[in-house]
Amino acid sequence: MHKPFMTDARSRRQRALSDLLRRRRLSRQDELVSELRTLGFEVTQATISRDLDQLGAVKIRRAGSTSYALPDDVGSTPTPETRLRSLFAEWVRSVQPASSLVVLRTPPGSAHLVGVALDAANLPEIAGTISGDDTLFVATASPGAAEALADGWRNWIGT
Repeated sequence: MHKPFMTDARSRRQRALSDLLRRRRLSRQDELVSELRTLGFEVTQATISRDLDQLGAVKIRRAGSTSYALPDDVGSTPTPETRLRSLFAEWVRSVQPASSLVVLRTPPGSAHLVGVALDAANLPEIAGTISGDDTLFVATASPGAAEALADGWRNWIGT
């Protein structure tokens, strides 16, 4: 009985979020949280992150600044790599290979968001992920595969 309410609440929140992204150039999730709270939605940054992912929102550069945009505003549906790059840029603070693992550090409470996205991407070089609060372990088949993933991901976060 409660599930339809939750689905309806999520649907209304995501519609409001979509409207905000179309009307304004917002580049930070804390801005989105504040705007949605002003509209009467009780949200957290983690909720906004999940909503952005479900909507397919990505950060794009327009007129020298970055902001969130929806796929239909960009002109195409984002590829899984584009979505991962956006998520990494927003949440991943460091990338470190460790034998056949890659250790990702995020702000507290954010590791699972990155882990879920990596699991959904079904990358062949990833055997699996384990998420903690602010640390994510990504298992690969070999140290070489871990090093290659880490190198690519470091480029995504600019380190």
